[in-house]
Amino acid sequence: MRARLRWLFALCVAVVFLAGCAPSAPWRQESFVFGTRVELLITGVPEAQARVAGNQVLAEFDRLHRTYHAWQPSELSSLNAAIAAGKPHDVSPELAAYIHEAQTMAAASDYLFDPGIGRLIALWGFHTDEIVPHLPDEAVLKALLAQRPSIADLHMEGQRVTSRNKAVALDFGGYLKGVALDRAAAILRQAGIHDALINIGGNVMALGTKNGTPWRVGIQHPRPAQVGGAALASLELRDGEAIGTSGDYHRFFEIDGRRYCHLLDPRTGRPADGTQAVTILIAPGALAGMRSDALSKPLFIAGQDWLRQAQKLGVAAALKVGADGTVSATPLMRARLKMEKLERRKPASPELVIEQAYPHDRLLE
Repeated sequence: MRARLRWLFALCVAVVFLAGCAPSAPWRQESFVFGTRVELLITGVPEAQARVAGNQVLAEFDRLHRTYHAWQPSELSSLNAAIAAGKPHDVSPELAAYIHEAQTMAAASDYLFDPGIGRLIALWGFHTDEIVPHLPDEAVLKALLAQRPSIADLHMEGQRVTSRNKAVALDFGGYLKGVALDRAAAILRQAGIHDALINIGGNVMALGTKNGTPWRVGIQHPRPAQVGGAALASLELRDGEAIGTSGDYHRFFEIDGRRYCHLLDPRTGRPADGTQAVTILIAPGALAGMRSDALSKPLFIAGQDWLRQAQKLGVAAALKVGADGTVSATPLMRARLKMEKLERRKPASPELVIEQAYPHDRLLE
């Protein structure tokens, strides 16, 4: 049963930090990594300490980006070349661990999250910094899809990787930003920093508080022009929580008025088109950042079946903007949202639908 609220609500996906007054402004550092904007906010320590730790975090982000780049020379591209040649390949202990971890997440999601479809992503033109609108050759697409590439095809013996399928190519684009959040949190805590906000292109993790008050992020509509670009809701993040979004507005192209995004459905080999955006909230834990990134993908790709995927994966706090702009949320996510006063609201803004048929109200543990 669905309860429809009288107030109008249109959602988000890009996270916006809401300023607010504070005794002292956080130390802030920005960069561009993983093909997106990265932002660190640190408070509660001297600027010199924040700067040193912030530089360590950004250096780690750069290392991860270069080491696991999908289409530029990297350890990941070397593995993909070996797979294509049908040869075994020895990888680092770190990459071996990431493959095991990604395989586990893929299996849990019924392979809607599948980092093994890198060749399909490349075929659609998303393995480039500058996206050129084009549709892949239909015969080539069908031939590649018929080979059913999947991360499940990889076999691990220690650090040696083999594949029974030469069409597999790993792309960690839907996984690595979350890994980086967890790495950043570990670096900051080791440096004695317990109050910070880490933002990697809308994938966010909070540590501690902002001068004693919770870190607060605003949620924006995936079609901001339709609602005047205003933040419609905000969410206070608790220590160690992570929020992740998947949307069709980050990397996409349009042909004849139709949008094609980089989030492909492994079952069809085509861009998923049943969702504009999904936002999920993950409880504190060793893999909170990674899960906030990876688990938003199967919910996005599942379309109308998103709630079943959320339940299966244990994601209790989730919010979806459908293809038609309708916004749905689980009860726990709705309980965490705070509505913002909107100066300009269009009459056509959709209602927020609260999904009541949900078996549990807990965050992923």
